[in-house]
Amino acid sequence: MKLHILLGLFVGILIGMNLLGNKITTLAGISVSVGIFLVPLTFLITDIVEEVYGKEVVKHFIASGVLAIIAMFFFTGFFVWLEPNARFPYNAEYTIIFASSMRIMAASVVAFVLAQLHDMWSFAFWKERTRGKYLWLRNNLSTWVSQAIDTFVFMMIAFYHMTPKFTFGFIIELAIPYYLFKLAFALLDTPFVYLGVAWLRGKNNDQRISS
Repeated sequence: MKLHILLGLFVGILIGMNLLGNKITTLAGISVSVGIFLVPLTFLITDIVEEVYGKEVVKHFIASGVLAIIAMFFFTGFFVWLEPNARFPYNAEYTIIFASSMRIMAASVVAFVLAQLHDMWSFAFWKERTRGKYLWLRNNLSTWVSQAIDTFVFMMIAFYHMTPKFTFGFIIELAIPYYLFKLAFALLDTPFVYLGVAWLRGKNNDQRISS
């Protein structure tokens, strides 16, 4: 049941950040997508799951996420293509919002797969090297690099030449502060990794979290 709850949250967050992430807000004077609040949660969930159940279960989470994004991509395209009823006067606005989400979803699939596969491998690598200890370190080391992959791959595919302004250099300038915010969120979520692992293992599981 707990694993199913995490899977539902994981897929829901992925869909949410793809459909809602094209809004730009400002944090500390820097323009960022609102998706920045959701992306770190996906790595948090898979790290919790991998710590308790291992890589094979995380692979199912990744596969479920990819299928969900691909399904939403095709449904979004279909719904944008359908002719609106005369009673729906907002088709132009609907098309602007959700047609742009399609490119975001395409970029998200590629970035998501690369970043999550790296995170899964890296978490297992550091777990072996630390002999299962230092969960806080393994969580952050795996997430930092994975977030870099996710950020730069996603932004290049989603925004490169979207307008003449979005050159390679301009996207790198945008991506660096965006990535630094993700690093900060990764540090802040460390206590939640411990809480999540303890919750997932439950009272009757004799496995212990290594500090």
